[in-house]
Amino acid sequence: MMLHAIESSALVLVDLQARLMPVIHEGTLIVSQAARLGKIAQMLGVPVVGTEQTPRHLGENDETIKALCSRIIVKHHFDAAAEGLVDVLSCEVTRTIVAGCEAHVCVLQTAMGLMNHGLEVTLVSDAIGSRRPSDREAAIDRLARAGAEVATVEMIAFEWLRSCQHPKFRDVLKLIK
Repeated sequence: MMLHAIESSALVLVDLQARLMPVIHEGTLIVSQAARLGKIAQMLGVPVVGTEQTPRHLGENDETIKALCSRIIVKHHFDAAAEGLVDVLSCEVTRTIVAGCEAHVCVLQTAMGLMNHGLEVTLVSDAIGSRRPSDREAAIDRLARAGAEVATVEMIAFEWLRSCQHPKFRDVLKLIK
């Protein structure tokens, strides 16, 4: 397992859609954590890509999430990799950091799809959710067994920074505390 490097990372925020979030267990917290990681990614120059599952029915992503994404992929497949996600990632990206909803459907299938394309995946455990906590836990377990790393927002932030001497350290620290 390797530490996350800024230059080889991309953050993928899966289906954090306004109409979906009220039914997600701790949905407000999930959006908050994903947004915090998205802000850190932006601050450090890590690309942020969002996805929306059939927005005509589920609505668009939460406004905070939309503002963080350089690109949003509208999809019908549960696996965003099947909808061109890999094509929008730069060729330097080898590690995808994945957060969003629902953990056991679109997050799981997107993470598996990315791994099938040869990308390393880190699942952000405190920034993914499902309607039922048992589905979320099963997705984390299944993805970990399939080879995805599991980390938290803070773990990823500090790995991107590497050192307290990073020029953005104090700015990132404000978002962490």
